[in-house]
Amino acid sequence: MPRHLIRAHHYKNVRDSDGHHISAGEERAVPWVAITPVVHAIRVLERIVPKGELLFSSTHHDLVSQRKHHGALKWGTLDRRVENLVSWINQEATAQGLDAQMVPEYPHGNLGLSRLRRTLAWHVARRPGGLVALAIQYGHLRAALDARTSAGYGNRGRRGFHGELDVETALAAAQTAARLRDAAAAGEKISGPAARLALIGATSIPSFEGALTTPRAAAKFLARDGLVLFDNPDFFLICAFKRDTALRDPDPGATAPNQFACLLGCGNAVRTDRHARAAREHADRLDAKAALMPQPLGDRVRLTADRFRDLADAHDSAAQPAEEAIA
Repeated sequence: MPRHLIRAHHYKNVRDSDGHHISAGEERAVPWVAITPVVHAIRVLERIVPKGELLFSSTHHDLVSQRKHHGALKWGTLDRRVENLVSWINQEATAQGLDAQMVPEYPHGNLGLSRLRRTLAWHVARRPGGLVALAIQYGHLRAALDARTSAGYGNRGRRGFHGELDVETALAAAQTAARLRDAAAAGEKISGPAARLALIGATSIPSFEGALTTPRAAAKFLARDGLVLFDNPDFFLICAFKRDTALRDPDPGATAPNQFACLLGCGNAVRTDRHARAAREHADRLDAKAALMPQPLGDRVRLTADRFRDLADAHDSAAQPAEEAIA
């Protein structure tokens, strides 16, 4: 799915060289990256409000309360909008016979903006490079790039955001371990220099049931060097991240790999039959694209496709059942 850059103004903590707040705001230094449905939604909002107005303007959206002041919709109004969206989704799912697509009732109250925010974070964080993308989307880029041991954080909010990143990272890693455990139980074979370590890591934690919910528990989980598993679908592998055997030097104190910068031949790599199948399917898609390209560019794309097939072939030739790999 194509990606788009969204540029916009922000207003919080925007100050001039003398420290005075600039009420007109300024354009964000880093744009948001969004997929096509988000762009379509913005285009619809732009048609609802006059040019230059806030997309969620109270004047033009809050028709029930008929607010007369300027500014964005308030938190409570947006919470109600989220609940209305959930009701609409469930109504449409029922009408279309898609009960599995319904949003389940949350036992601890309404969903609201805060839980919607965490849901979006869940999906963003579970992609390679997703934690940096999450920091950009939520305006905490500097927090994500600061060294964890730095004493230069400006406020409690930045320290807190590291905790959010840890929680999302730990939840994703726990789910990767659960998927590997299920794949091994289903008879999938495994290959790679870290296969044995990955299987130990997958079986050394209880079944994932959403228990890793606090930053402290997440940090403790991620500190298990060599036993934390990170799925990397773009490179068709699982990384059993261990600092001493990582081919690319991790940052000091790192508890997660740079998933967007994997290197072939890394000692932390693990593949299952699922990864091999996905690599071959990706190679087929690349070949289909190459057939529509000019020859020099098409040849390079076909070479990339061949490399992915080589990865799958190497897995097939070396893969073992879980019982043999862990012996």
